[in-house]
Amino acid sequence: MQTYADPQVEDPSALADPLAAAEAIETDSVIVGAGPVGLFQVFELGLVEIKAHVVDSLPRIGGQCMELYPDKPIYDIPAVPVCSGRELVESLLKQIAPLKATFHLGQTVSSVQRQDDGRFLLETSRGTRFLTRTVIIAAGVGAFEPRKLRVEGVSKFDNTQLFYRVRNAADFAGKRLVIVGGGDSALDWALKFARDGTHSAELLVLVHRRDEFRAAPSSVAQMRELAGQNRMRLLTGQITGFEESDGRLAALRVTGLDEAVTRVPLDALLVFFGLSPRLGPIADWGLELERRAIAVDTEKFETSVAGIFAVGDINIYPGKKKLILSGFHEAALAAFGAARYVFPNKPIHLQYTTTSTKLHKVLGVDSPHRGEGVA
Repeated sequence: MQTYADPQVEDPSALADPLAAAEAIETDSVIVGAGPVGLFQVFELGLVEIKAHVVDSLPRIGGQCMELYPDKPIYDIPAVPVCSGRELVESLLKQIAPLKATFHLGQTVSSVQRQDDGRFLLETSRGTRFLTRTVIIAAGVGAFEPRKLRVEGVSKFDNTQLFYRVRNAADFAGKRLVIVGGGDSALDWALKFARDGTHSAELLVLVHRRDEFRAAPSSVAQMRELAGQNRMRLLTGQITGFEESDGRLAALRVTGLDEAVTRVPLDALLVFFGLSPRLGPIADWGLELERRAIAVDTEKFETSVAGIFAVGDINIYPGKKKLILSGFHEAALAAFGAARYVFPNKPIHLQYTTTSTKLHKVLGVDSPHRGEGVA
């Protein structure tokens, strides 16, 4: 659950009407990727008076930080001795709150086409369309896709009984539920469905291939305590087969370390094997690529297509280092590059948030130098 103030997120129900989905949203910039660098890109664009829409393939804001290490410490954010991925995302969202970006989650940008007037027409996998002057790709190492369960034939149950994400916890309440995995996502959901009175499962089994877990130690301890109280069951082994009845997934066969096979009846199966990055449709946008990354200049981090920029882990240039702080620097220069397209006849001057009353107004803060002369 997000603990920060919820940003403006597109209502998925708005896309139920195909005519509404066909009408393009006109904007000055679309950011592809809602990880830390994408979020800071919102801030840097805001400083040059550009508002942005943000698209991300994941169902929540935060990118790799929230999906892969939300509670693990990060030590290399300037002036922040240590913070978790979750805390970093929360701080960035607080920082960009005055800029009122709109987020479009759970969808990828499937096509980009240059229009006669120089703008780009973008369309997402859910039918959202944008007409934008600039595009800034901050997609980390690409769109994340869940690693699939490799059991022959089981994919026929995808999105009916086999799921790789939880979109609505209520869908699993009161069911015989099997969760597979040993990371934070698997443990977090196991704990929720074992303890949450509103969404608790009728029967909960956690399957992991070994007795050691990658999740936070506190979560592992809580899970073992619940298993000891028979509020859930822990099975060590791998899913090696399944049974079906009347076209539905009826049971799993789990082979343990001792080669013994356990039959596990179920109604629904949640698999959390982590996420695998894919460059995805971006590879077909006509951008110059190098080693599965997007080539950019180092003046404004523009790609080989004028008006499209790339920042963060998705780009490559001589001396590139895949660090969050490097992405923050790139976002600042990309914002000035984008401003040349959004305001072609307007000089863009560097202003400092410390002294600029104009930027204080943009950020909704009281000017500490109001009434003072500034050199």
